[in-house]
Amino acid sequence: MPDEQLSERDGSMLAFESGWTRHSARKEEAIRDAFGLSAARYYQLLNAVIDSPAALRHDPLLVRRLQRAREARAEARAGRSFTSSQH
Repeated sequence: MPDEQLSERDGSMLAFESGWTRHSARKEEAIRDAFGLSAARYYQLLNAVIDSPAALRHDPLLVRRLQRAREARAEARAGRSFTSSQH
């Protein structure tokens, strides 16, 4: 299997993420301006990027931070779901 390379767009997404620490309306506007994508589509693509070995090689600290943030959001959603189903 050939060594997977990070595409230009994927690298741009990682560079973009390195400048932001949290999600905001201003970030959504910047996503539309920079990538021509809705925030929802951008985050779908970003989640695929941060799962790639090429992204991990490119910027391991950033990718691990983004993966941890994604896992924390998933755990928070699961906790809310579990709590609401108990009533």
